[in-house]
Amino acid sequence: MVEIGEVYVNGSQHACDLHFHSMELFRSLVGTLGQNTKIIRRVFGVETRQGSDKLSLQGDREILLSAKNAIMQLISMIASGHSLYPAEVDQICRLLKTEPDTNVLNLVKQAIFVGKSKRIYPRSIRQKRYFEAIQKNDVVFGVGPAGTGKTYLAMAMALACLQREEVRRIILCRPAVEAGEKLGFLPGDMLEKVNPYLRPLYDALFDLIGQEKGTRYIEREIVEVAPLAFMRGRTLSNAFVILDEAQNTTPEQMKMFLTRVGLGSKVVVTGDPSQVDLPRMQKSGLKQALNILRGVEGIEVAELTDVDVVRHPVVSAIIKAYARAGRSDG
Repeated sequence: MVEIGEVYVNGSQHACDLHFHSMELFRSLVGTLGQNTKIIRRVFGVETRQGSDKLSLQGDREILLSAKNAIMQLISMIASGHSLYPAEVDQICRLLKTEPDTNVLNLVKQAIFVGKSKRIYPRSIRQKRYFEAIQKNDVVFGVGPAGTGKTYLAMAMALACLQREEVRRIILCRPAVEAGEKLGFLPGDMLEKVNPYLRPLYDALFDLIGQEKGTRYIEREIVEVAPLAFMRGRTLSNAFVILDEAQNTTPEQMKMFLTRVGLGSKVVVTGDPSQVDLPRMQKSGLKQALNILRGVEGIEVAELTDVDVVRHPVVSAIIKAYARAGRSDG
C-alpha cells in the first residue's frame, strides 16, 4: 500500500520519499487541505512536498527519522480502520517526537467503550498508566496540567464501570473555590451558587453519553454531582467517586473526603498542584496528600505532563511558556 524509501542525502539536507498505491490512504494521511502534513511540518520542523501519490520529506537526518517514524505509525492507525482528526495527529506527533519508542497502536488497544459507540483510549504512555492505575487500585491520584484528560478519562472509566455493573452509582464532586470568588457574594440559593463550579463535570458527562442520558442519570441519582462540602458525614459505598480540582481542597477537606471511601468503591482524585486558588497562607490538601500517601498500598499516583495535553495544540505551548516563566521568576 505504501513504499517508504530510505533516507538519502539531497543537497545539504537529507530526504525521504513515500509512494502511495492507495489514494484513500494517501488522502487520510495528508488530511483535508493538507492539514495533517502541516502539523507534521510544524511539529518536526521538516519540509514536505506533496505530489499526486507521493509525499517527500526533507530536513536534518535525526529529525527526518523521527518524522518518518510518526508517519509510519499514523499509516498503521489508518490501515487498522482508525479515522484521524487533526488534533489527534498533533498529539501523536508531539508524543512520538519526545517518546519515539511509543507504539501508538498499543495505546488504541486500551480503548474502553462508553455507550454503544463512544471509544475512549489513552493518547500517551502516561495516560495509559493512568488507565491501568485506575483499573488496579481503589484510590488513584491523577495530577498534571490543564487539558491532560485527568477528569475526562476518569469519567470515562467511571461510566464503563457503571455499565459493567462494577459500581451502582457515580459521585462527582469539586471544592467550591475559585480565584477571587466568594460564595456569599453570588446570587441564588446554595445549589445555584455552587452550580457554576460543577459545570465542567457536567460537561464531561454530557460529552461522553449525551445530555439526555446524562440528565436522566442525574435525575435517577445514578450520577450525583455535588460540592465537596456535601460529602461530610457520608460513607460512599459501591460507587465510583471522582474529586476534581483537588488542589483547592484544604488538608482537612482532603482527609475528610478520603475517609468517606466505603466497600466496593473506587476513588479518583484529580488536580494540578501548580494551579492552587486557595488563600496564600492556606496549604493545599492535594499537595499534602501526595506527600503523605505516595507509596501506600492500594493507592497510586499517576502524573501527566504537557505532552499529554489533548486540547488545542496551543494549550501545550502555553503550559510550557508559563513553566519557563516560573523557573525564571524563581
